[in-house]
Amino acid sequence: MPRYRLPLAAALLGLAGAAIAQTPPRAPALTPEQEAERIAARNLPNVPGSGPYPAIMEVNPGLPNHVIYRPASMPAAKLGVLVWGNGGCQEDGASARQHLLEIASHGYVVIAPGRILSGPTATEKLPEPAPGAPRHLDAPTKGTDVLAGLDWALKENARAGSPYRGHIDPKQTAVAGHSCGGLQALEVARDPRIHAVLIHNSGVFADGSNPIAGINVTKALLKDIHTPIIYILGGPGDIAYPNGTDDYARIEHVPAVLVNLPVGHGGTFSKPYGGAVAQVAVDWLEWQLRGDKSAGRTFKGPACRLCVAPGWSIERKHMD
Repeated sequence: MPRYRLPLAAALLGLAGAAIAQTPPRAPALTPEQEAERIAARNLPNVPGSGPYPAIMEVNPGLPNHVIYRPASMPAAKLGVLVWGNGGCQEDGASARQHLLEIASHGYVVIAPGRILSGPTATEKLPEPAPGAPRHLDAPTKGTDVLAGLDWALKENARAGSPYRGHIDPKQTAVAGHSCGGLQALEVARDPRIHAVLIHNSGVFADGSNPIAGINVTKALLKDIHTPIIYILGGPGDIAYPNGTDDYARIEHVPAVLVNLPVGHGGTFSKPYGGAVAQVAVDWLEWQLRGDKSAGRTFKGPACRLCVAPGWSIERKHMD
């Protein structure tokens, strides 16, 4: 699969997998089409990504309860690190495996909390709620679990005997997350070791209205962001759209980008190679962490790639 180009973005448009609302009171019943798409996404093989470094997904006893995505062979170039917050803050570190394998294939170690609970290599599975059953709004993983991935990667970079020793650039570090995991990413973003932030289908709840137990993120935390940040939303049909657009409006002290692709709350995470959203995420990381001017043209300039790509919209501020 080639690197991100406009025809590819258009081709990957389409309905995302069954969207799970950021704060639903009940688990909705799926339509037959949504159920079929969910099953197809669950059974997709672990594609190694379209980047120059075919990627694998693994667990490491040195970092229990985390899933690691990385190039199968260590490249000569330095690796970046992306720590990830799972959608629903769930314990399934494979829930966004297509997206995370794609990022890893471009020379990143990507780390998500949890275990491999979905996909063809899952050894155990989380029980699925029955249609209409009450959904407990809690966070099985925490922001500290996300940050533990960064702690481990940087220690491995310095540890004698580690396969990562000397292969990681500590300045190429970022945090991202989907939905509830996006709130974890915003919590972690204040860490001075973070150099870029990506928030997918998420945004801080209005103060006093957060219904998720274990998530203590307020609008005031946005002032602690110290790096460029991008919000990638699923259009007005994304339940996180009001929260994410409000966050963007409040951020005035760092470069910020807000992009929308009208696929709803589920994004394109279930698509092969992570779909169109993964290509945008890769370009953001390449631009912000590696200074790749070609990747930057996805976001910058009057005729930026997302400015003219069918289906996308983009807002930017403080980019100069």
